[in-house]
Amino acid sequence: MDNRNNVTEFILLGLTENPKMQKIVFIVLFIIYAITMVGNTLIVITIILNPRLDSPMHFFLAYLSFVDACYSSVNAPKLIIDSLYEKKTIFFNSCMMQVFGDHFLGGAEVILLTVMAYDRYVAICKPLHYMTIMNWWLRVILMGVVWTGGLLHSTIQMLFLIKIPFCGPSVIDHFMCDLNPLLDLACTDTHMLGLFVAVNSGSLCFLNFLLLMVSYAVILSSLKTQSVEGRCKALSTCGSHITVVVLFFVPCMFIYMRPAMTFSIDKAVAVFYTMITPMLNPLIYTLRNAQMKTAIRKLFSQKEILVSQ
Repeated sequence: MDNRNNVTEFILLGLTENPKMQKIVFIVLFIIYAITMVGNTLIVITIILNPRLDSPMHFFLAYLSFVDACYSSVNAPKLIIDSLYEKKTIFFNSCMMQVFGDHFLGGAEVILLTVMAYDRYVAICKPLHYMTIMNWWLRVILMGVVWTGGLLHSTIQMLFLIKIPFCGPSVIDHFMCDLNPLLDLACTDTHMLGLFVAVNSGSLCFLNFLLLMVSYAVILSSLKTQSVEGRCKALSTCGSHITVVVLFFVPCMFIYMRPAMTFSIDKAVAVFYTMITPMLNPLIYTLRNAQMKTAIRKLFSQKEILVSQ
């Protein structure tokens, strides 16, 4: 920790300071987190155990579920536990680790969703060469890009953040440590750093979102030449992915594509993209994917047979 810092811990105000509302928050968020972990873990296990789900699409879907489970776990457990207490604190180093985890896994998810869009582009626009193009080595390389990109993004953020002096007050009007709330507490001019945050995090979200929209425009235009059955199947798969993209990217762009300032709605938006979206992703993909639904039913039927024996 920098010697200029007099702050060893931060006080979090959480989602609400109303004791009755905190109990409701605890119940609701506990249920959301439980569904998130069960749903995403179920998808990962189903894809690993079912040899029929060995396509590139399911390979990336398993990783998306893994990232979602990890991403939700960065903030959710502490937020749930904090809702039981009146005073909520977090040590300085734990706060920095939370920021790092948020941006490492968030950045990885942004890039992974773009990689999944490329996978859909190849599958729909070049179906005869799909398995040849999306071979095992390319999948490994693309996942390497995902993790490296997330690590690079979060490391750059942290290199600037850890140099900021904090000399009090140490109260963060949020339920987690994030860049904009922390910049509000710095005892130095953070105007340029605020612009950097918008450029780094904001541009990562916006450029990938733009790339995704362009790729889906190309995919939709290519559907004109396909059969009605192929068109419906492609639209179903792409519809799931576009839904996930919008649910994740729009809140992220709202938070990071603006000057460093905080609004009262930021907490609700943060809950949405850190907890609600990771919960909805497995539901969206399984409900719209016949193969996944069949594989999950088969997995449970095998468990029932084993239990009966």
